[in-house]
Amino acid sequence: MTGKANRRPDSIDQKGSGPGVDLKRAETTHSRAYVVGPYPGPRMRGGSSRPPSAQRGAEASLDEACGLALAIDLEVAGSQMVLLNTLRPATYIGAGKVEEIAAEAKRVGADLVVMDCALSPVQQRNLEKAFQVKVIDRTGLILEIFGKRARTKEGRLQVELAHLSYQRSRLVRSWTHLERQRGGFGFMGGPGETQIEADRRLIQERITRLKQELEKVKRTRGLHRKQREKVPYPVVALVGYTNAGKSTLFNRMTDASVMARDMLFATLDPTMRAVTLPHGEKIMLSDTVGFISNLPTMLVSAFRATLEEVIEAEIILHVRDISDPECEAQGADVDDVLREIGIGPEAANRTIEVWNKADLLDPETLGAAKARASNRPSGQRPCLVSAITGEGIDNLLSRIETVLTRGRRVFNLNVSMSDGAALAWLHEHAEVLARHVSGADHYSIDIRVAPELLDRFVQRFPQARSLPLAAE
Repeated sequence: MTGKANRRPDSIDQKGSGPGVDLKRAETTHSRAYVVGPYPGPRMRGGSSRPPSAQRGAEASLDEACGLALAIDLEVAGSQMVLLNTLRPATYIGAGKVEEIAAEAKRVGADLVVMDCALSPVQQRNLEKAFQVKVIDRTGLILEIFGKRARTKEGRLQVELAHLSYQRSRLVRSWTHLERQRGGFGFMGGPGETQIEADRRLIQERITRLKQELEKVKRTRGLHRKQREKVPYPVVALVGYTNAGKSTLFNRMTDASVMARDMLFATLDPTMRAVTLPHGEKIMLSDTVGFISNLPTMLVSAFRATLEEVIEAEIILHVRDISDPECEAQGADVDDVLREIGIGPEAANRTIEVWNKADLLDPETLGAAKARASNRPSGQRPCLVSAITGEGIDNLLSRIETVLTRGRRVFNLNVSMSDGAALAWLHEHAEVLARHVSGADHYSIDIRVAPELLDRFVQRFPQARSLPLAAE
């Protein structure tokens, strides 16, 4: 039995493909779930669709699966871990465990069994027959969450595309009507197409239309990106494991009101806001969908357009929940997804680790975390912050500015106090790092200049003196 708080909803969204059922999601009344974690045991033989993590424990994985169930307001009536020695082609787990789970699910009154693994359509159908209740695997559960949370048109299109791709292979589940055949058209006789063939054809047609609509959305997003490039504001993207506190941090840094709750996948749709750095430069901060271990490939593919903001970002903020015992494993899972979308180790020089939720650490653990951070090379040190209290946010903004301006030229020049046009130009087009009175009627100003403005700056202020670059 999970230790998390249980909540009973009226219903959840569940997809259907039965007779006369629209391909969109249909409402059902499942509310009590029994969560099963079938994980590789120490004597595991053969392959596994859910490879063991070198850092993540089975208990943590089961807790996360219960959290996923709670994220769509299921009441977790019980949970069970199953350590596998081998995978069964028919039911994924052994016959004895199938009987044991069936009895336990009936005892606790569960009308839904959640299997924290990727089931084949045959395995799912066989388990439903054995358990006599609805069975959903990890991919289906995450799709349910995504479907419930998506708000923008793009998010809904991406979720529907991913779900239809998933549903297409599962039309044989338990629908006996799918074997029926329709008659031919007109005066032609013959058996016609089976119901399952018709449903697959309809799904494929819908998938084709969705891909066309997403291409239009992608082109629109590309146009918006080109408009931003004309400003230009550098893009800084927040990434991290789901529930690491990205949206809370986003709200703290931008004074926005993005949905931020203590649940998995609270944010699905990308949000962007402008943020001003300590010396006046503006950036566009982007909040993105949270990652999770073993994120279904079809979801990574469907959300690739959304994650383009991350691929093209000047800086990536990798937000980690430093209070979570599985922090290291979660960080590795995020790195895996980043590699899958085309962001490899070469992005390390534009990535800043943000250790969030420092307010949840006791003084001793907080001190140890600070010591670990300070032992890293200066350019790789994490920023320890609390999005709730605001601790460390100023340091994070300064670090963003340091990384963003790495390699930019710094100059010193004297400007007359009466030369308002020159002072205005400097404040508008460059970063004023320091300014103090020099003599009776001049300012001595330290200026940092972006590469694209360097020629204009030197032409306007030929008397400027270049300063050595400060070490990070």
